[in-house]
Amino acid sequence: MSSTDNLNRREFINKAGKAAATAATFSIVPAHVLAKSGKIPPSDKITVANIGCGTQGLREMGEMLVNPKIQVIAVCDPNKYSTDYLDWSAHGIRNNIRKVLNDKSWGEGVTGIPGGRDVAQKYVNQYYKQKKACKAYEDFRDLLEKEKDLDVVKVMTPDHTHAPIAIAAMKKKVHVITHKPIANRLAEGRLTIETTRQEKVLTNLLAWKPISDHKLILDWINDGAIGTLKEIHNWSFRPVWPQWHLEPTDTPPIPKNFNWDLWLGPVPDRPYHPNFTHNVFRGWYDFGGGSIADMGHYSLFPLFDNFGIDRGPTSVKAYGTTNRQVINQVCRGVKNDSAFPYSSMVRFKFPAQRALPAFDLFWYDGGMKPFAPPELEADDRDIPFEGMMFVGDKGKILASFLGENPEIIPSARMKAYEGEKQVKKADEVDRTATWAESILNNEEAGGSFLKAGTVTDTINLGAIAIRTGKKLEFDSENMKITNEKSANQYLTREYRKGWEMG
Repeated sequence: MSSTDNLNRREFINKAGKAAATAATFSIVPAHVLAKSGKIPPSDKITVANIGCGTQGLREMGEMLVNPKIQVIAVCDPNKYSTDYLDWSAHGIRNNIRKVLNDKSWGEGVTGIPGGRDVAQKYVNQYYKQKKACKAYEDFRDLLEKEKDLDVVKVMTPDHTHAPIAIAAMKKKVHVITHKPIANRLAEGRLTIETTRQEKVLTNLLAWKPISDHKLILDWINDGAIGTLKEIHNWSFRPVWPQWHLEPTDTPPIPKNFNWDLWLGPVPDRPYHPNFTHNVFRGWYDFGGGSIADMGHYSLFPLFDNFGIDRGPTSVKAYGTTNRQVINQVCRGVKNDSAFPYSSMVRFKFPAQRALPAFDLFWYDGGMKPFAPPELEADDRDIPFEGMMFVGDKGKILASFLGENPEIIPSARMKAYEGEKQVKKADEVDRTATWAESILNNEEAGGSFLKAGTVTDTINLGAIAIRTGKKLEFDSENMKITNEKSANQYLTREYRKGWEMG
């Protein structure tokens, strides 16, 4: 679009957003540029590049396409096209795409679960009814160099490439939306957050959402309903992907049209294997963050935000399941330094916060969870499949995994408490609309990277504790593990040439 002061389109959106925020309004598009249909012209939409076109990238693509304030102009993935992806259902993504496109024939004749940049490009172009509405790239660096009119990148790649992509985009003054985690190394997470601060761009970690019941829980705690808070427990049934404990020894050929070197990104060279890629990357120390990163961001990020937990753990200790293999008819223990265990338990010790005393945070995954406390047994109930529990010296609060639907236990205690469930349920959050509006208003989103430092440190420290099996003392100010110095290597990684960070 043109303007009298020669602003480019991105500058116009930012300035208009500031004006809209000042006036406490949302409309940034002048009436004279609206088409007669009332639709926002493409030149006045937020332009987005979706980097990472696997299952989750395609699953969330429709939310952007149907949003009238967003224009998807590019997609990127080192995989051109294949049908070997894993997902949680055989046809869930296909059916979602059919619904968005209003095309019941989409994907007919395709065997397996498709993904890659070609699928994403065709999806976008078919929705916009334009053959060249969206460009496809293999390398995100080429995309950032060539797309001069880009407002936002949405990072949907495996965890190990989140930080390098985000930082590269921010240095181009492009806003960043990312799937969890910000990074799967603590040092990279801090560098990414610091780059956000330096480049003054807008960011959003998609795991955040408002959870109104947190306020109710905090009110109960402050009112003394469970006495002094001592512990927070959080448990998930994840992982839901195949979890290996040894690196593969066979070396199948690299699939055609798949750039394995680019997929590796900063990780040192190793032979290609399908056990690393697509939806199973989360289970490997190099490529993922395990179940704690996969699900802990959803539960802990909003909790830390609402509870004012901004001082990270001072120590962490973890246990994981062990493995055995048969060698010459003898069962031998497996030394696993490659992949997260099938299940784990992690204890973090947190210092006193602004409004909370010092407390312990316990994480469980892979089917591990606390035993039912006496308060639940009094009601003849078992501990739920997933959940969150707040333990004080005079009682307990049980909630769902995200901290929703809290109750003081046992039920008799809940009924006797005067402040029972006086909370208005929050509406279901459209995560895409939330970050889109923050960018249009030129203001930080609820999930801004600037608010995610504590949860990023916590989860990445948990991963190191799981990997080492040692109790780790952490000096947050100096970013150093003080008692087990060899563990400091896992705060960062060995980088391939050309991928160095910092």
